[in-house]
Amino acid sequence: MTRQPLWKSWVVACVGLLQAIRSERNVAIIVVCLLLTVMLSALLRLSAIEWCLVAVCCALVLVTELLNTAIEAVTDLACEQQHPLAAIAKDTASAATLVAVIASLVVGLIIFAPKIVGLLC
Repeated sequence: MTRQPLWKSWVVACVGLLQAIRSERNVAIIVVCLLLTVMLSALLRLSAIEWCLVAVCCALVLVTELLNTAIEAVTDLACEQQHPLAAIAKDTASAATLVAVIASLVVGLIIFAPKIVGLLC
């Protein structure tokens, strides 16, 4: 088996991301929220460390949702009928995304709330 060039691996990854955005509502919602978060971060002139925290949180949420989508697809492929273990796999993957979203919201509140309040006062 021969390896494909590195650039082809990047193309395949980009195609996968675009496919997920087009076909998965939650991925599309997360990407829109990510873009809004980046715009708000620029508007509020975050520090370098704040930018890093926001970037890591955005990536964490997107990565967990992409993994959740992949786990659901593989589970559906492997199990034609509903199975309790398939349900556990899907629910647990979904829970991982939920935990990432909640943690990111907490970080976002810590970073953005004081800056927004400062603008309003």
